[in-house]
Amino acid sequence: MGLHQPLAAGAGVGTALRKGIAWLLMLWGVLLIIGLAAGSRDITQPLRPFTAASMVSGNATGEARELVFTPADSLDDLDAILARTDRPVMLDFYADWCVSCIQMEKFTYSDAEVASRLGKMQLVQADVTKNAPEHRALLKRFNLFGPPGIIFFDEKGGLIEDVRVVGFQHAGQFARTLDRVMP
Repeated sequence: MGLHQPLAAGAGVGTALRKGIAWLLMLWGVLLIIGLAAGSRDITQPLRPFTAASMVSGNATGEARELVFTPADSLDDLDAILARTDRPVMLDFYADWCVSCIQMEKFTYSDAEVASRLGKMQLVQADVTKNAPEHRALLKRFNLFGPPGIIFFDEKGGLIEDVRVVGFQHAGQFARTLDRVMP
């Protein structure tokens, strides 16, 4: 696109526009690489890991905070977490290739009302991206075909049979789901 070539005298508007677009694409590419190195998964906001909101761990004033999920890579991991819990547990089945999972993170979990409710729970995530045998065993235990799926447990680690989420839920609907879980 002529990015590194000087603009010739008398060059037309199309050539200048093409060169400007090339510079913007190069800049965006650099930002994507920096964001990827920092752990970003969002191509529309590659520098999100560097923003103030994502660095805040939460405080008493109710400012934004990033949710922290405890990983559960096997049935043994999950059983150990459930055995020592003293609050309701949300088990989120996630995969990098799952569009609805990413939508839940971006649009649902980021909602202030939802985040407030989730802050009172033990958050557990089973990343089934690699579809390993232990991941398939976790999915099978809860009769799930794949992500996204969200299973809830009470404060004693017992499965809440009648509340589960399969697929995307917008923030309002998910907040109502969480209200059914919270004592």
